[in-house]
Amino acid sequence: MKEILVEENAFLYEYLRSKLVDLSKNNIKKLLHDNYIYVNNKCITKYNYKINKGDIIKIKSTNKLDIIYEDKYIIVVNKPYNLLTVSTDGEKNNTLYNMVSSYVKKTNKNNKIFVIHRLDKDTSGIVMFAKTQAIKNMYQNNWNDIVKKRCYYAIVDGILTKNEGTIKSYLTEKNMIVYSTKDKKIGKLAITDYNVIKSNNNFSLLNINIKTGRKNQIRVHMKENNTPILGDRKYGRKDKSKRMFLHAYKLELLNPITKKNMAFETNMPEEFNKIIK
Repeated sequence: MKEILVEENAFLYEYLRSKLVDLSKNNIKKLLHDNYIYVNNKCITKYNYKINKGDIIKIKSTNKLDIIYEDKYIIVVNKPYNLLTVSTDGEKNNTLYNMVSSYVKKTNKNNKIFVIHRLDKDTSGIVMFAKTQAIKNMYQNNWNDIVKKRCYYAIVDGILTKNEGTIKSYLTEKNMIVYSTKDKKIGKLAITDYNVIKSNNNFSLLNINIKTGRKNQIRVHMKENNTPILGDRKYGRKDKSKRMFLHAYKLELLNPITKKNMAFETNMPEEFNKIIK
């Protein structure tokens, strides 16, 4: 955790800009928005928070890698929310791929990693990388056959009429928006199983197991079920949530090399329990 001793009275965001010259305006705003900035051990998110000479600003590390499993073939990590799996035109550096790549290069600068599968930027949870191109191909080429379970925790906005069910549709995409279609020729089959763990007056906590891995599948199915994922700014309702409440907590699959079952699992993020008490 980086510490900065405040040398003059100022507003927090402007002071950070003067001290963190290697970061862009958007990156500094992101640190504030995502609860990485502390003043005198208190988490601060307001840009115009007044700081005084002698205050201590602490910046939590954004590069802590949560490793679930690692061997000589693969590495499995728990991805934070609001982090891209791989780079885009708008963001090249702040990605899970770069974090994992930096980690493996600590032991040998020639080490490489390869993406086996991805999660949306706003979804947290289990992501697997391969350490060679050949291993990546072995997993990807047989992905639909070797994967047994892909389970998620989700908090949805609303109360479901049934405690369990299956949503099945054909998904297609237009203008970066995924939606269901009845035309099997242009859509790809998507199957989402769910059951309600618990609910309150406004929200429901679901256990979801996807039978197919289509782009934005869970988010679209929950939206079209009139129970969108809480905090989903693309497919959900407008709310003040700081994150999207979707977490990939379990991945079970057959190891294509050893032919043995592997199971990886993470805990439910703490903020989920705060919503559903």
